[in-house]
Amino acid sequence: MTQTQRDTVKAKLKRPLALTQAGLWAERLARSFWPLWTVLIATLATLAFGVQDFAPLPAVWAGLAVALVAALYAAWWGWRQFVRPVQQDALDRLDATLPGRPIATLADSQAIGADDPASQAVWAAHLARMARAAASARAVAPDLRLARRDPYGLRYIALTGLVMALMFGSLWRVASIAGLGPTPAQALANGPSWEGWVQPPPYTGKPALYLNDIDRVTFEVPRGSRVQVRFYGAVGALSLAESVSGREEAPDPTAPAQDFEITQSGELAINGPNGSKWNITASRDAPPRISAKGDLTREADGRLKLPFAAADDYGVTGGKAVIALDMAALDRRYGLAVAPENTDPVTLDLPLPISGQRRDFAETLVDDLSKHVFANLPVIIALSVSDAPGQTGKAAPLHVTLPGKRFFDPLAAAIIEMRRDLLWSRSNAPRAAQIFKALTYRPEGLIPNEKAYLRLRVALRRLDADADTLTVAARDDLAEAFWEIALLIEEGDLQGARERLKRAQDQLDEAIRNGADPAEIDKLMQELREAMDDYMRLLAQEAERNPEGDAANEQESMEITGDQLQKMLEELQKLLEEGRMEEAAELMEMLRQLMENMQVTQGEGGQGGPGQQAMKNLGDTLRDQQDLSDDSFSELQNPGQQEGDQQGEQGQHPGEQDGQQGEKGQAQEGVGDGGQGQGKSLEDRQRDLRNRLGGLNGDMLPGAGSEQGEAGRRALDEAGRAMEEAEHALREGDLPGALDRQADAMRSMREGMRNLGEAMAQERRENGTDGQGEAVGRADPNSARDPLGREPGEGARIGSDRNLLQGDDVYRRAQDLLDEIRRRQGDQSRPDSERDYLKRLLDLY
Repeated sequence: MTQTQRDTVKAKLKRPLALTQAGLWAERLARSFWPLWTVLIATLATLAFGVQDFAPLPAVWAGLAVALVAALYAAWWGWRQFVRPVQQDALDRLDATLPGRPIATLADSQAIGADDPASQAVWAAHLARMARAAASARAVAPDLRLARRDPYGLRYIALTGLVMALMFGSLWRVASIAGLGPTPAQALANGPSWEGWVQPPPYTGKPALYLNDIDRVTFEVPRGSRVQVRFYGAVGALSLAESVSGREEAPDPTAPAQDFEITQSGELAINGPNGSKWNITASRDAPPRISAKGDLTREADGRLKLPFAAADDYGVTGGKAVIALDMAALDRRYGLAVAPENTDPVTLDLPLPISGQRRDFAETLVDDLSKHVFANLPVIIALSVSDAPGQTGKAAPLHVTLPGKRFFDPLAAAIIEMRRDLLWSRSNAPRAAQIFKALTYRPEGLIPNEKAYLRLRVALRRLDADADTLTVAARDDLAEAFWEIALLIEEGDLQGARERLKRAQDQLDEAIRNGADPAEIDKLMQELREAMDDYMRLLAQEAERNPEGDAANEQESMEITGDQLQKMLEELQKLLEEGRMEEAAELMEMLRQLMENMQVTQGEGGQGGPGQQAMKNLGDTLRDQQDLSDDSFSELQNPGQQEGDQQGEQGQHPGEQDGQQGEKGQAQEGVGDGGQGQGKSLEDRQRDLRNRLGGLNGDMLPGAGSEQGEAGRRALDEAGRAMEEAEHALREGDLPGALDRQADAMRSMREGMRNLGEAMAQERRENGTDGQGEAVGRADPNSARDPLGREPGEGARIGSDRNLLQGDDVYRRAQDLLDEIRRRQGDQSRPDSERDYLKRLLDLY
């Protein structure tokens, strides 16, 4: 091999050789000194976290000594393990990566055949080939893996600590270690030193102050701020003098560590070399403020609604409303003449904003105390709020009448009054029993609801038997029973939609005559709309069962459509809002006569085709799914309620069995598809509904092959999947998740029914049957619409072409719903799962 070839090979090996040797340095340094780096990184992370600023000084010195010893030992151990890599080590590693070790071959010499020209030619060719192989060498990467040498991952633990210290601490804190103990030379040159901090209370959100950087003579901090001072150097060279803590016995002023709280304005001085002095003003935390921003109002359902505003300089942390009976303003007659047994005030938690600042806000207290003994009695409401330091702000007391549910029916109102007298004092039990006996002596014409009469008799027997020895628990049970009876009489379990419609008309008439507030009138108007809708549905069902109807009176019948009925209701709403009560009363009377004479007959088609029957079954399934969703939400609010209710029914009072026998018989007659869930768990009921929906989603549905029909079938498929997910969530006990999936299922079912209804209407138009049956109030043999003017298959819609709820009423109802959700979410006594579910609802809307 010629010299030129050797030089060429060396030139090509120069760079990979240098890189390989550098990799050897890195590899051997890492293997030898990784314990030293681990100790240094761990020590740096600890100091960056500022442990030395809070730990006792002896502990800090001991920790530093341990770290120093560990570092020295790691350095000594690494020095012993370290072997300095030379160029030959790099050549050997580089040569080991090449086939045939060409670099070592180039350094060999021919042992035999040196005089043979043929042998020399072969050797020269061999060297040339090795030279080419050596020239293709590439640098070898170092092996920096230390897993075998560090099986516990100590280096990663230390590195993680350093990263956390950089994120949540500060490298500037490392410098404070120098002040813990200066060397004698530094102490001689610079003298003693000190550091100090003022940390305001956390609730203020204000940053800490570094006393060494404050060059002002006077500054202000909140009362309750914490002062920390550290002295470095010879003990006694520096001392602390302060008058801001108000401590009667101050510790040694020359102690190296000083820690106290600012409770008053005063002076803070550090006496000695490089000392300083400040006049500190301790600002007081102003107490919170609260005031009522409007009158206490009553909602249509009896809930109280009280708007209020609260403010605090750093934020309100809590509030409550204490409702006490105003004995001075109370009319002490009849059942209230005796001394009350329990007049303890009622305490309600005030709702606070879920997010955002609580320094200045306005909210509304919404709660229902209709069942309380204070309902409809004069009370004093005291509003108060508190802040983080525990200060309390109070509003001026409100002397008002506590709102409660109003009962228009005289019998229901009498039962509620007797219930109040029992809650007022158990000594009223004999008097209440006598009054109830008088009410039930001749119930004909007085108590139209048979179920209410039977329940009232059962409750009366219990009251009469225990009148002289009535316990608190028995009194509370009777009060709950009387409340349910009054609701049954007032709102009812009415036998038919006609009676419910008449009751809604009577209540609205009475509210108009008595000048009720707008909220009650709005609620009664909504009840009238719903009762009319149910009544018209009943007429349509009767027309299907009796197609002939009263055809003889067809010539004398009048014609009215669902749109015209809707316009009458809108006109009535307008007259009430404008205060034209006389005209509203006349229109109510006209509407009453119209509904009393209303008759609907169904002509050809009677029960409808398979598609119409399938749509009816879909509507029933949707209603059952809604009932299941309501039961799931009740289970979320009161876990185990259903099971307790079933046990309660099995163990009911013996006197109730006779009174409720007739009710059970009636209930059995009305059990249809919706009654399949009796005695079943929530997940079983959900599975039954899913199976029922799967059986309906087939060829029997209308619109097969049309765009709307296929869209409706896809929506029903999505509803089935949502039901399956809801069933799985119920089985796993995830009630909030099940409620979400059930809502998705109902939304998809409504969408599917709307699309299928449009497909059915399209089929009817193509068959030339569109437009028939426009009349609602006459016996039209061609009628194909229901009493509200809706086409068959439009059961998922409300009204004929518009929603019943329009205009500002939509936003009012939506706001009321949000207020109720906020109130329940802020109630700390409710289960966490329910409050989490309500919070997700608030996040969505």
